[in-house]
Amino acid sequence: MAALERRKYEFLLVIVIIGVLALVLMNALERTREDVEEAAMQAEVAALRVELLGRLAHRETFGGALPESRNPLRWVDRQPPGYVGELGELDAAPLAGGVWYFDTGRQELVYRFRQGREGRFRLVRGAETKGVKGVLGGVGLRRTDGGNHDESAK
Repeated sequence: MAALERRKYEFLLVIVIIGVLALVLMNALERTREDVEEAAMQAEVAALRVELLGRLAHRETFGGALPESRNPLRWVDRQPPGYVGELGELDAAPLAGGVWYFDTGRQELVYRFRQGREGRFRLVRGAETKGVKGVLGGVGLRRTDGGNHDESAK
């Protein structure tokens, strides 16, 4: 009987160890998922910056007026996946994660992460472009939420 009791304690110890390891693994996977989502958002913003530069290069070459809108998606020919449109001050921000929208009150393009935080970007012109990389014709896209992964926020 003592051997049976000892085996029960050993089994309980194994279950506790496996539970702790599973918890550590789940936390690591969640951090990895957040990092992947951040990287995907940055890749989308980099693509928007390239498209803005293309639009500005075309304007510099052939002339013409630039759009008056502060929404960078009105400057380019496409929208990122999950874009829900322009939302005003009276509109509620989307609760769902993984979506883009343009906040007309703050004049910022916003990406809402699945865990609830947001990445915010502002189309800057003229003197506002100081310190923004990839500026052509006095126009750039700057991260405004202080995200530490974005090069333009440094």
